[in-house]
Amino acid sequence: MQFLRMRIGWLLAVFLLGTTQGQDEAYKKGPDSTRKPGIPQGAVTKAKWTESKVFPGTVRDYWVYVPKQYDGKEPAALFVAQDGGGFVSEEGSFNAPAVFDNLIHEGAMPVTIGVFVNPGSIPPVEETSKARSNRSYEYDSLGDLYARFLLEELLPEIGKTHKISEDPRNRVICGNSSGGICAFTVAWERPEAFGKVISHIGSFTNIRGGHIYPALIRKGEKKPIRVFLQDGANDLDNLHGNWPLANQQMAAALKFAGYDFQFVYGEGKHSARHGGAIFPETMRWIFRDWKEAK
Repeated sequence: MQFLRMRIGWLLAVFLLGTTQGQDEAYKKGPDSTRKPGIPQGAVTKAKWTESKVFPGTVRDYWVYVPKQYDGKEPAALFVAQDGGGFVSEEGSFNAPAVFDNLIHEGAMPVTIGVFVNPGSIPPVEETSKARSNRSYEYDSLGDLYARFLLEELLPEIGKTHKISEDPRNRVICGNSSGGICAFTVAWERPEAFGKVISHIGSFTNIRGGHIYPALIRKGEKKPIRVFLQDGANDLDNLHGNWPLANQQMAAALKFAGYDFQFVYGEGKHSARHGGAIFPETMRWIFRDWKEAK
């Protein structure tokens, strides 16, 4: 309980910072989001996926992070992020490899394989044309297509060279905006594969029907997933819906249905700055009982 009070208090402090400053610039990365001297550094490798049967014709980049502490003897926990390039970049809002290095060394999260996946694109037929993005179709659609892509195609390939835990309590899926609702959809459809969700500025609006989730949560059987939501009062309001209201509805539905969840609501816009600033604390919260799940 003391741990939870400390962490919730920290998140409240970030919320108050946002309300007093009122701008995305108020949210800044802390020391856990940067490289620290003497901390073992994991390795990040980049690859390309070109043979999807679930999303035929698409190609995409992905990155695999392997912590220094991984020795291949025991299965590692798993973290999957959509729009993966933004998570691995040192200049981006998250710098996930550095965060993971710091928290694994600290013992705040388990030894974890990170898989950071970009959305698919369809190459142009002619050199003068541009590639067509498949992002909204993959991320905003309801149903199990994207879950199938991960579980039937990409993750089995990574599993050929890395031992990954099959326990959903050790498997996190994360994303921003459309990637955030995508993360929730994967866990909603396949809770036996992903037991933890992190959604930043999630698009729980009517882009492709995602606005129905609060009703589904309230009326459906409770699923064994832990959910972290983050949004800001200055997020989008457009023809698809109102992002702040949609995320508040999600939080209210999760509370009503008795889910293990956390909702951090600030003053940010539709950007990753707030989510990135609190990312180390988010990871601590999502993995707060990881030693019990071993």
